[in-house]
Amino acid sequence: MAKGPMHNLVIVESPAKAKTIKKYLGKNYEVMASMGHVRDLPKSTLGVDVEHDFTPKYLNIRKQSETIKGLQAAAKKSDKIYLATDPDREGEAISWHLANILKLSTDDANRVTFNEITKSGVKEGMSHPRKLDMDLVNAQQARRILDRIVGYKLSPFLWKKVRPGLSPGRVQSVTVRMIVDREEEIRAFVSEEYWSVEARLAPQTSKSKKGFIAKLYGVDGKKLDGMALKTKDDADRILAMLQGAEYQVTGLKKGVRKRSPAPPFTTSTLQQEASRKLGFQSKRTMSVAQNLYEGVELPTLGAVGLITYMRTDSLRVSDEARAAASSYIEGNYGKDYLPASPRVYKTRAGAQDAHEAIRPTMPELSPAEVKESLTPDQYKLYKLIWERFIASQMADAVYDTVTADITAGRCLFKASGFSVKFDGFTVLYVEGKDTDEAREGTLPAMEKGDILKLLELTGNQHFTQPPARYTEASLIKTLEENGIGRPSTYAPTISTILARGYVEREGKALKPTQLGEITTQLMTEHFAQVVDPGFTAKMEGDLDLVGEGKKSWVQTLHEFYDDFSGTLSKAEEDMKDVFMKVPDEETDIVCEKCGRKMVIKTGRYGKFLACPGFPECRNTKTLAPEMPGECPKCGGKILEKKSRKGKKFYGCEHNPTCDFMSWDPPIDEKCPKCGKTLLKKAGRGAKIYCSNAECDYERPVDKEKE
Repeated sequence: MAKGPMHNLVIVESPAKAKTIKKYLGKNYEVMASMGHVRDLPKSTLGVDVEHDFTPKYLNIRKQSETIKGLQAAAKKSDKIYLATDPDREGEAISWHLANILKLSTDDANRVTFNEITKSGVKEGMSHPRKLDMDLVNAQQARRILDRIVGYKLSPFLWKKVRPGLSPGRVQSVTVRMIVDREEEIRAFVSEEYWSVEARLAPQTSKSKKGFIAKLYGVDGKKLDGMALKTKDDADRILAMLQGAEYQVTGLKKGVRKRSPAPPFTTSTLQQEASRKLGFQSKRTMSVAQNLYEGVELPTLGAVGLITYMRTDSLRVSDEARAAASSYIEGNYGKDYLPASPRVYKTRAGAQDAHEAIRPTMPELSPAEVKESLTPDQYKLYKLIWERFIASQMADAVYDTVTADITAGRCLFKASGFSVKFDGFTVLYVEGKDTDEAREGTLPAMEKGDILKLLELTGNQHFTQPPARYTEASLIKTLEENGIGRPSTYAPTISTILARGYVEREGKALKPTQLGEITTQLMTEHFAQVVDPGFTAKMEGDLDLVGEGKKSWVQTLHEFYDDFSGTLSKAEEDMKDVFMKVPDEETDIVCEKCGRKMVIKTGRYGKFLACPGFPECRNTKTLAPEMPGECPKCGGKILEKKSRKGKKFYGCEHNPTCDFMSWDPPIDEKCPKCGKTLLKKAGRGAKIYCSNAECDYERPVDKEKE
């Protein structure tokens, strides 16, 4: 009797990925999603036998019971099972857990990975099945057990000493410490005054009133230190010295400068640039990138993955992708925009090089061509990734530079500028920066010996600035530079420290809360290794060695735990009778029930106002930012609030007594017709209009006086 066609089961993590892969595999393949992890350590106990080489006790995740049953049923009727979870340490562990649940041998070649979810990418992955990489699995197990030990053992200690419900973490505690340390640097910083002298100059024949800026560089042949002019008197002496001086070009240095493009994205640089250019938080970036990797429905191609795997440290690019980019560049910009030789970027030492850099799977597919098929977030991120990759394969930008020495009496001024000789890659993309940099402008044509006319001479006061607070972009950059965590952990780490109230946002900046500072103080005094960046980086290096098969995962855990256990016992003894209270932040809002000034507290759902007289007075209020203007109905304050779905709206502080509400924010301006607060509507039909429903005043936004 002839045997029927083979029935193959392919297991991935997500339904979106399953749908895309199914399209390429055909009818003999069933593709199912595991919906992420299927087993984990128990929630209610440590789940790790530390006395017997840290043997973990894994349990099936309860909410995954139906998924597990479905996978087991499908596996029973399949001739061959392929484990196709994500191509990283976490994905390898999920495949290992699936193998255990489905009773598959770890000696079978049933593991496949896809660097990209395209026809060629899936075909390539399916044609090279391999055994499970137990070194990668053990590296993930060691990381999971380390995190469980730190969280499970330290949490009760923090509950007793600081506040119930606190939860520390191996990487998150170090991250909070870095933010706290930066805040302490800012507080300790003593600003110093200094002055600069600038001359606004122009050629004698120029009619420009703007001219160009030349900065004082030296006096009497000696270069001035950047802060040599300490006071206004110092600057005034220079200004007096320059009264009636003639400004002559005494030196002119011309040159050519080249600028090379930034390399294609890694996970870290993608998160940094999406923060700088798109205002995306790292969690949002990774979620959107996952969608682009797993597959998007396109009218002509169907479901297809638009980018390669988004968790990577590598700058490697395949020859095929490089050739496709070169073809696109030549066809759309011309041969001049191709570099003399193909660009190859060197991956930093110690980086994981299992995957390519993040790039479009089809470089010829421009953002404009797929825009209609993408959500706004998907389009913005795809455009960023596509432009960065294409630009990384383009020619250098070339600039003509000029530096002018200008002598006035005993003083030497310098001015520098450039003009674009060839725009190269900058025609498409320029990398963002975390800090504002001094920008050079263009300089007018000048020759040595020219006498310039003085348009303006000024002394400018400055103050040295403290280090800036971390933003998500600068924090991720620092974490990577110090080897703390891995790119895949940055987004969840930042989300966790914000959700647990150790850190808060102030605009784009990350600022420690009092809870974060007190917890960090305790951890630094009693668990120095846990919050030491150097020690944490060494642990990350050890975990990488486990993943490479160069170190035992059990040995790695012993090296940490044997010391940690003694440290915890000593801390419990040293702090036996100590409790560290987190001080409440007092406000000017008076409790209407007892007259005390209310304080800000943090609960499960964020910050709220509470009476400090608890338990005698149990009055609480929601804490909402105050907006400009007054309620048009009762004259009360207008507060920024959020709906149940998280959408911002603006309402009266006296709600529900007063029912004023608006989706449009108030502005700090009164209606010229009735005197009520004006509102600003954004988007289509943007306008400024009156909050008073009985007043018809409105005007276009573009006429608003900024």
